[in-house]
Order: sequence, then C-alpha cells, then structure tokens
Amino acid sequence: MATANVTKLDFYEVLSVSRDANDQELKTAYRKLAMQYHPDRNPGDHAAEEKFKECSEAYQVLSDPDKRAAYDRYGHAAFNGGGGGNPFTGGGFGGAQDLGDIFGDLFGEMFNMGGGGNRKASRVQRGRDLRYDLTLEFEEAVFGIEKEITIRRMETCNDCKGSGAAKGKAAATCTQCGGRGQQRFQQGFFSVARTCTVCGGTGTLIVDPCSTCRGETRVQTEHKILVKVPAGVEQDTRIRYQGEGEAGKFAGPAGDLYVVLNVKAHKFFERDGDDLHCVMPISFPQAALGTELEIQTLEGPASIKVPEGTQSGREFKLRGKGVPHLNAHGKGDLIVQIRVQTPTKLSRAQKDLLRQLGDTMVVENTPTSPGLFEKVKEIFS
Repeated sequence: MATANVTKLDFYEVLSVSRDANDQELKTAYRKLAMQYHPDRNPGDHAAEEKFKECSEAYQVLSDPDKRAAYDRYGHAAFNGGGGGNPFTGGGFGGAQDLGDIFGDLFGEMFNMGGGGNRKASRVQRGRDLRYDLTLEFEEAVFGIEKEITIRRMETCNDCKGSGAAKGKAAATCTQCGGRGQQRFQQGFFSVARTCTVCGGTGTLIVDPCSTCRGETRVQTEHKILVKVPAGVEQDTRIRYQGEGEAGKFAGPAGDLYVVLNVKAHKFFERDGDDLHCVMPISFPQAALGTELEIQTLEGPASIKVPEGTQSGREFKLRGKGVPHLNAHGKGDLIVQIRVQTPTKLSRAQKDLLRQLGDTMVVENTPTSPGLFEKVKEIFS
C-alpha cells in the first residue's frame, strides 16, 4: 500500500516570524504559541497537540545556529535520514535546557527528558510573623518600661499535636499520585511532572481530621507577653520576639512577633536623636539685665543663668539632661532656646517708661545682610 506524502510547513511560517528573526524574537514567538497549544491547556484536543509539536520542532531547529544554517540551505531535507540528526531523536538535540527554561516560566512545572525528580512537598510550614503596635508616653520611651500585651495567634493544636488527624489516626497515602506527591505525563519527546492537585504534593491526605482543629492543625488562642521596652527607644522602633508569632501548620516552626512602638509627643520637649529641645520665653528686661531661670527637665528642675544682653534665639545646653543612649551608656543633652517676647498690650505707665528708655537707646535703623547681623550677634553675645 502506498504511503501518502505529508508536506511539512516552513518552520518560519510555523512560528510566524521572518527569516531574519533574532533569538529573542524566536523565543517570544514560541512562548506565545506554546502557551496557546500546550496539551495541558487543551486536554483531548489532538489538533492542538499537533500544533504544539509542530511549533516545538520549529523552535528546536531555528534556535540552534548550526541547525538553522542547515535548514536555511537545504530545508527539511537537512534532517531526513541520518545526516543531520532529527531534532527529536538522537544527536542534534541541543535546546533542552532552553526549552525547560521556557516551560518553567510558562507553567511552573518540571519538564525533563525522561529524568527523575520525584520530590515530595513537605506539609510543614513556618508560621506567619505578627505585628503589634504599642503606644507609649514620651517619658516611657525615654526611661523604658515593661508592659503586658495580649495577642491573638494560631497555636499548634494540643489534641492532635499538629498532625491534623484524629487521635489514633494517621495521614493516608494519596491514591491519586500513589504517595509520590507528583503526577507524571508523557508529552511527546519529554515527560512532565506536576504537583499532585489532590494532596498538594505531600503524598498524604488527612482522612479522619481532628475534631478540635478540624484538620487545620492549629487553633486560635489569646496569649499574654511581657514587653520590655529599653530606655531610649524612639518612634517606629521594632522589638522582635523570636518564635512568638503564629505556629506553623503541621507542627511547623513559629513565626516571630514584632512590637512596633508609637511614641506620643511631649507638651514642650521635641526630640532630635538623643537630644531634647525646648523654647524658654523671657521678657525684654530679663534679656537686657540678665536673670536666672528654673526649667523643668525630665529628671527634675534645673537652673540656667542668662547673662545680660542675651539676644533672642540664643541657645543654652544642659549636658546629660537628654535621652539615654539606646543600649549604651550616657545621655544626650537638653538644648534650651531663649525667645525674647515683645509685649502686645501695655498700660499707659509702661508706655511712658518705654518711651523714656527708647530716648536713651538709639539704634541706627539701616538694613544689613543676614550674615553680618549674625556676626554682630555673635560678637555681643
């Protein structure tokens, strides 16, 4: 009986690319067609399977420089008989790694040339990390404090010890994959190993679930933790408690707990690193004649000697009256800025006195540059 002659399509036409297409254009065209005609996406569609094999053969030839050169010169005849080597059999197959990379990107499955790879997935999972936002008073952040907090988290079920199975029961072998965790399919010249969709790749199933956790392996509980806040913490400081997060599934390791600190503002102190800043208002006579001021620090009262002729904006530093260095010795400073207040309401007598004073204090009202003014201030202060 005579055998029908089958005319194969031009490989460039199969991939819908020009004859001068570069490697990236070939790969992009093949990706698109492989996604469209892959057997997993077209179960039972033999026409799609043939299209898939056709575009795979075309890509295998055109992606190899030597095969492509032979094909450009002799066409399909270059791969008939024993001369060039069929791209699907024996020598001449040089693109398996590239093909595997492409399919790995497309489908997330394991493609190989008949190799092994029967790796089971583990049911054991690490638990989630948890976050707890803790609000502190300004002084609590400066000096440190201990606070008890309550968190809700998933903990390993005590009844099943995290197995998910009822007492005295064990997980059963998955009948879909036979306990291998993977299902293998033959796709033309290569085999495909996919994670079992029934057992999730573990090879086992919980047939008789625990009545307490219903097979979840964990239960939700409330848990109290003593948070130790060290002195000197600041806004958004994170304190990590290892293993105090949620328990993992199937007795997996627990995640961590992160306590994130929110520090309230102080009524007059502002923090800059470990230094504290504040503004102290004084009257014009106090600035002109000098005075001694009492200021309330975080550790109690302290005094500042303001010399006569002090200008508004001058700063005085109280060493060691700031915030303790976190996890270190020493403290920052307290910086007090003097602000000379100009009265807005004066009595008749006060106005008369100021006029008399003004007649004895003549200032030449001539504009100067800000830099010069600052230098003058430094000289007189």
